[in-house]
Amino acid sequence: MSSTVIVTIISLSLLAAVSAIILYFVAQKFHVVEDPRIDDVQAALPAANCGGCGYAGCRNFAEALVAAETFDGLNCPVGGNEVMKSIAGMLGKTAGEADPSVAVLLCNGTPQYRPKTTRYDGVVSCQIQHNLYLGETNCSYGCLGDGDCVKACGFDAIMIDSETMLPVISDDKCVACGACVKSCPRHLIELRKKAKKDRKIYVACSNCDKGAVAIKACKVACIACNKCLKVCEFGAITIEKNRAYIDAKKCTFCRKCVAECSTHSIMEVNFPPRKPKVETEMLTING
Repeated sequence: MSSTVIVTIISLSLLAAVSAIILYFVAQKFHVVEDPRIDDVQAALPAANCGGCGYAGCRNFAEALVAAETFDGLNCPVGGNEVMKSIAGMLGKTAGEADPSVAVLLCNGTPQYRPKTTRYDGVVSCQIQHNLYLGETNCSYGCLGDGDCVKACGFDAIMIDSETMLPVISDDKCVACGACVKSCPRHLIELRKKAKKDRKIYVACSNCDKGAVAIKACKVACIACNKCLKVCEFGAITIEKNRAYIDAKKCTFCRKCVAECSTHSIMEVNFPPRKPKVETEMLTING
């Protein structure tokens, strides 16, 4: 009985030794030497792990930065230009200037303009409601108001207004990570170039129906009347799929399009009040 135990112990010991030797050589064969600079770059990143850079997290982005020959197309929206310049200095590379962006909601369909025609009674989720039916209003393109964007935002930059039932985005808190953009099933949020004093001019409508149908569903819908297109002198406005779109990189904030929009679907944000028009009275002098 004792000899059997001894043989078993010796056999297991030899098996363990052989396995250890095999694992050692396998480890040597597939050993990967990681660049120590990756840890330094990761430490310089904001550790938001938001995915706004296009990578799974700050670690993956740090690896991409170290491996990249140039920083073209690489940017950390949370850290911004200062962080990218700092990392570029660490790696002996050059970082270009990226325009800061901010999230904007392309819908202004409040209950005042877009009344409810049905009632949704189910899981509070824009994605689920969008997949089930057109929504609680006659506009199948408008915001559903269930707050998927709020849940997706890791920076507390979005809230649902209790009166308008639309998301309100804080320019001060938004880091343009794009999480809200990905979460919206109707693609109503986009990242636009951030201007001085947080000024914006954009079409707050995503309805692709023809004018008569769109305006019936929402009083502030874009009807693609082309008036804004005709007054824009800078080629910033295009009309596609029955709606107008303003390119933030071309817009000069002249605000002519805002004044021309008959349905008030073009929003102007953070501008000073317009001066009232002064009517000039013509005086007739009798000779």
